[in-house]
Amino acid sequence: MHDPNCLFCKIIAGEIPSRKVYEDEEIFAFHDIHPWAPVHFLMVPKAHIPSMAQVTPEHAGLLGRMMALAPRLALEQGCNPYPDGGFRIVTNTGVEGGQEIHHLHIHVMGGPRPWLKG
Repeated sequence: MHDPNCLFCKIIAGEIPSRKVYEDEEIFAFHDIHPWAPVHFLMVPKAHIPSMAQVTPEHAGLLGRMMALAPRLALEQGCNPYPDGGFRIVTNTGVEGGQEIHHLHIHVMGGPRPWLKG
């Protein structure tokens, strides 16, 4: 399922350029254009799911794959290993939840932050 008016559907289709991190038959990951951390990329399902509010039990496998893939991609993109390193996963849902693009997406953020060393 593809929404021709959706920014992320256009990125997945290659209609809008992105800095791709990963792609398979169900998942597309790319760097955020306004990063909040040294490593900041988005993981999106290729199927247009507007938000977590529309997730159903049929999406459990897809979301499980995304969560299992996130640690590997975080390390590949420059996050340091747990426990001294790490990363954060954020999913905003709906306008009141801070969601700006209405295509389900998971922010993965982390990376070296010298100012956190004590």
